[in-house]
Amino acid sequence: MLKKLWYRLPFTGEPAPLVARVALEGVIAPEARTRRALNLAGIEKALVKAFAVPDIKAVVLTINSPGGSPTQSRMIHDRARALSEKEKVPVITYIEDVGASGGYMLALAGDEIFADPYAVVGAIGVISAGFGFPEAIDKLGVERRVYTAGKNKSQLDPFKAEDQGDVTRVQ
Repeated sequence: MLKKLWYRLPFTGEPAPLVARVALEGVIAPEARTRRALNLAGIEKALVKAFAVPDIKAVVLTINSPGGSPTQSRMIHDRARALSEKEKVPVITYIEDVGASGGYMLALAGDEIFADPYAVVGAIGVISAGFGFPEAIDKLGVERRVYTAGKNKSQLDPFKAEDQGDVTRVQ
């Protein structure tokens, strides 16, 4: 009751919206391989605490990560989304300096995504390499048998001739 009265006074006004911030910084790794490893076990308490603040209007995740473990990236992303849906609190993500690879995936947890204009953003550094042995397998008289549930499951198979469609998809 006093709270409502306070805000009706001419010199007080409405309070600014309450927003919680959780910093997601460092290389994403399952364990503390580096001093500043980022993983769900290390930040879950901070996430839960942020979403539990009474009258919270949003949770902001600030991101500075070159990426790392895809699994930990997904786990952090999924936990932030689950808490957002459970508590009915939106997530806003902001990439400060770097949000690459798994760091970019963390940003996707946001209902709204922002980034500094000079931040490095995106999935970078991806490489796929292999060898081709189709002539060798023919010379040896080996019959290759591959069973898949999808047409692209065996793309870039080293025992068959290179398919330009596979190369284009990977690039």
